Amino acid sequence: MKAAGMKGGIAVVKHHDGFCLWPTETTDHKCTSSSNTYAQQTNIPQAFADAARELDMKYGFYISPWDRNSAYYGTDRYVKDVFMKQCDELAQYGSDQFEMWFDGANGGSGYYGGANDTRSVDEATYYDVPNLRDYIHKIAPMCVMWGVGGEARWIGNESGFAGETNWCMMERGANSEISSRNSGQEEGWIWLPGESDAKATSAGWFWHNGQSDLSAERLFQMYLETVGRNSTLILNIPPDKSGTLPQSSVNTLKSLGELLTTRLGNDLARNASIEASLSRNNGTSRTYDASNMIDGDTDTYWATEDGIKSATITLTWDEPQTVRYVSMMEYIAKGQRVRDFTIETSVDGENWEERASSIAQTTIGYKRIIPLNGSTAESYGNGYTAKAVRITINDSRACPLIHTISVY
Repeated sequence: MKAAGMKGGIAVVKHHDGFCLWPTETTDHKCTSSSNTYAQQTNIPQAFADAARELDMKYGFYISPWDRNSAYYGTDRYVKDVFMKQCDELAQYGSDQFEMWFDGANGGSGYYGGANDTRSVDEATYYDVPNLRDYIHKIAPMCVMWGVGGEARWIGNESGFAGETNWCMMERGANSEISSRNSGQEEGWIWLPGESDAKATSAGWFWHNGQSDLSAERLFQMYLETVGRNSTLILNIPPDKSGTLPQSSVNTLKSLGELLTTRLGNDLARNASIEASLSRNNGTSRTYDASNMIDGDTDTYWATEDGIKSATITLTWDEPQTVRYVSMMEYIAKGQRVRDFTIETSVDGENWEERASSIAQTTIGYKRIIPLNGSTAESYGNGYTAKAVRITINDSRACPLIHTISVY
């Protein structure tokens, strides 16, 4: 995963079958009850957390709220004595974990304690989410509760793409969320950024005989259409029956990492001159110069004065460059603002040609990557010769704040 350029991983330690891959005290349906000696001695969450820390990566756990094995599912006792305690146990494996992934599965048929039954619940109240969230955050303050936890939104598909227009905000309410998952809502009142989950293989979420790996090029396209559209990419890689990742999957992940390094590893903006048509006056302890966008510091940013919602930013080079992508990042700690921009290139610094006009150049968010040829499916291409790149912010919800611009 590290070789693929990923920042972290989420281990599935309990799926809907209810089997727990750690020595939980909540059920006998767990690894220590296995007939396999290795399984009895293995604690997957602990091992996964240790491995992530060793590689300086983020980590988290997938814990299914739905449990098709527990006799208590559908009763108050399940939430209190099983689900909440399982989350507590897993939180103890690291206060530094970044996410608990709860899925949206919410009841149905199962062998609940041996009973072949169908049970349904109202997830809005059943899982006691406000108390769960408060409790877990006391242990792991930076842990995001996904799905049932209500702190990040499902982007609305399992195909690895987000909307070209993608706001981090969302209104609450079933109808609102269903219709706007892919793009968010500009006037939404709650911060609910999108996550895109997708399979890296041709079969299901778990390993299947005869499965094949998607190509590194296809995964790179997913990257552009998720990370490059103000979303995150959660890429599913299933271990085989031996518990290891198939070598073909490992090879594909390494190839993806090589594509990311080759195509998005050499930031030409670092060697450019940059200027903005307008900049905010400097404060007593902070500057807002255009140079902040190419200094490599994520805590500095360029801004205009309050009420100024449009401006141009121009990068120039002494010698012509071959350019293929422009990446922009808003200073997202102060909200998502930009809602309309255009990108142009110039061979001589005087005559300009608009690029990627077929792509909706609306939102930026925490990251937006624009293939200048207008295609994420055939994103690399031959590129364009340019001595200058000009970004025009045409409109913004408030004064724009950009902390990084990159050109590749």
